[in-house]
Amino acid sequence: MAKSKRELGIRRHWRVRKKIIGTSERPRLSVKFSGRHIHVQFIDDMNGVTLASFSSVQPEVRETKLKANMAGAAQAGKLAAERAIAKKIKAVVFDRGGRKYHGKVKALADAAREAGLQF
Repeated sequence: MAKSKRELGIRRHWRVRKKIIGTSERPRLSVKFSGRHIHVQFIDDMNGVTLASFSSVQPEVRETKLKANMAGAAQAGKLAAERAIAKKIKAVVFDRGGRKYHGKVKALADAAREAGLQF
């Protein structure tokens, strides 16, 4: 029986998460796109702690009217990388959340690299 797109996405996400583990020296950069917003977290999986985060819902970012498109993803990647560098995070493991490394996901990752994060 055919699975729904959502079920297939969840399976892809868990398949990726089995292999990716964030540490305090090299946290996991987790990306989530909703219909309108972008959420980025830097997670230490060993201690179960979020070290830094960025979201287009936050009040200081909401004023910029950041959208969940290619341009918004690039801007979000740059801003998230700046926040991570401010918390002394230089190297990360990229968790694409079951999405293909294409489009918005690729734009966010490339912008974060250009801002100074190492993948």
